[in-house]
Amino acid sequence: MSERVKLIWDFRGPNAQHIAQHHAKHLNEYVETKNLQNSFTGYEEISPMFHIAFLVAEKSQMNSLRETLKPTRGQLYDE
Repeated sequence: MSERVKLIWDFRGPNAQHIAQHHAKHLNEYVETKNLQNSFTGYEEISPMFHIAFLVAEKSQMNSLRETLKPTRGQLYDE
């Protein structure tokens, strides 16, 4: 399998969990609509007031995804 990246959107505050879950839902819809292979989405709690939504995709798709979806940050994905 080729190298993958994790694009991350940060959400902070009392509504961070709800917002991250909702954002992950839209990311999943995007993955399905664009038929992105070897990709998945999700959300994580970093702390009670800090949650993230993420999209893991092929590194070759990173530039176009970054331009279209405007993540807060990204990192190499290690399974």
